[in-house]
Amino acid sequence: MSQTPTTKRAPAATDADETAVRKAIASTTRPPRPNALSTALTFGWRGMLKIKHVPEQLLDVTITPVMFVLMFTYLFGGAVAGSTGAYLDYILPGILVMSVLFVTVYSGVALNTDLTKGVVDRFRSLPIWRSAPLVGSILGDSVRYVLAGTVIIVVGVILGYRPEAGVPGAVLALGLVVVFAFGLSWVFTTLGLLLRSPNAVMNAGFMGIFPVTFLSNVFVEPNTLPPILEGFVNVNPVSTLATASRGLMEGNADAGDIVTVLAVAAALTLVFAPLTTRLYQRG
Repeated sequence: MSQTPTTKRAPAATDADETAVRKAIASTTRPPRPNALSTALTFGWRGMLKIKHVPEQLLDVTITPVMFVLMFTYLFGGAVAGSTGAYLDYILPGILVMSVLFVTVYSGVALNTDLTKGVVDRFRSLPIWRSAPLVGSILGDSVRYVLAGTVIIVVGVILGYRPEAGVPGAVLALGLVVVFAFGLSWVFTTLGLLLRSPNAVMNAGFMGIFPVTFLSNVFVEPNTLPPILEGFVNVNPVSTLATASRGLMEGNADAGDIVTVLAVAAALTLVFAPLTTRLYQRG
């Protein structure tokens, strides 16, 4: 009669064994968990690295603004203002506003690209503040806004534009535009989380941003327009932003215009930043 072999059960691990295993796995102390600010800045730096590896992304903040300045100044300057020099003085702050606001659309496009490629799912699995990738991308995009605005101002100076308030006025105008663009970018990040593809976000974004920027005082004085259009232009926040930028560059800015721009930027942020964050975390 054969005997069935018996399997010996391994002795239960003792506390000493568990301690030895833990020590072998991690011989050093666990580093502290990164805080919200450091993780957001890290993801902002990620956006800068993306530009380093794909420099074509800078075309929309370098080549495109230069084309706008050259085309509108030399094609329409003589007809609108009598001379290209006079029109350059009027249009350059407006082109600064328009070019930077156009770049905000790409905040939604970039977020939707990460979402559709599954990158966002990997971010959600990390032991970090869940909104860090979202906030970091917006901070990184702000650097693009500064770059786009700087290109516009430098090209204007090369063409003969001389702001009455000098460098401080130009810097203040650029700062005001970037603050407004920061608030507007939250609108497009919300759009980036709602639509299904990057192309859809881009098309919808430009369908919204084109009328708002062109139906403003960026290119012409509102009193030259039909009454209905003039009424819309006068209440358009982009017109207020362009007027405030011109005032800062000329040294005669109206405080009410600046306060209005800051209030609109704050309102956009307060409404769309929580909405974007909720959609992002629920994803």
